[in-house]
Amino acid sequence: MARVKMLLVEDDAAIAELVAYHFKREDYEVKHTPDGEEALLLAKEATPDIVLLDWMVEGLSGIEVCRRLRRMPETANVPIIMLTARGEEEDRVRGLETGADDYVTKPFSPRELVARVGAVLRRVRPALAGEALTYSDIEMDTVGHKVRRAGEVVQLGPTEFRLLKHFLEHPGWVFSRERLLDAVWGHDSDIESRTVDVHIRRLRKAINKGNRPDIIRTVRSAGYALDAGN
Repeated sequence: MARVKMLLVEDDAAIAELVAYHFKREDYEVKHTPDGEEALLLAKEATPDIVLLDWMVEGLSGIEVCRRLRRMPETANVPIIMLTARGEEEDRVRGLETGADDYVTKPFSPRELVARVGAVLRRVRPALAGEALTYSDIEMDTVGHKVRRAGEVVQLGPTEFRLLKHFLEHPGWVFSRERLLDAVWGHDSDIESRTVDVHIRRLRKAINKGNRPDIIRTVRSAGYALDAGN
């Protein structure tokens, strides 16, 4: 699945760093600028898949940036989500009428923002929403939370589902326990790295049921990888 290219236009450095961190964890490619004029240049140079746009940014206002993005042929159909501290109904209506697809007021939950972006992508550009992941004979419906192998349903717990999703998004990549902890359990998790081994065993047991070939490769002193040639 191709990485979603996001243009983040936000002049608050702390908020920009927080937002970029959460979307990069979801494997988005994030390009950031605090300046409205530069945002237009970046969007013209490389068309993003989605724009997160603060109302109050340096140079041009977010509203004007939104208006101009809608006029540019390259970005006329790119989904735009406005981020702002202005929560009054009149401001929300103005943002939407200018061309925004959604509107998120500050302060906001990063997890909710990730979900809102995913919802907009599913609605506007479903091919980028990551609703289905496949590798070899494994199919995952990330929205319906279902997994099949060779057409048969595989029952997974929440953690094993997240582990498999991460592997499916990066087939062939070798991940250390520490990187898997960060990706699946979160950066601030205090879970021991050996916990990864427990969940890998559970995942293997579930997806290899019926004596199917083991599709998860153990790389000595390095970690684990999803590898059909294992």
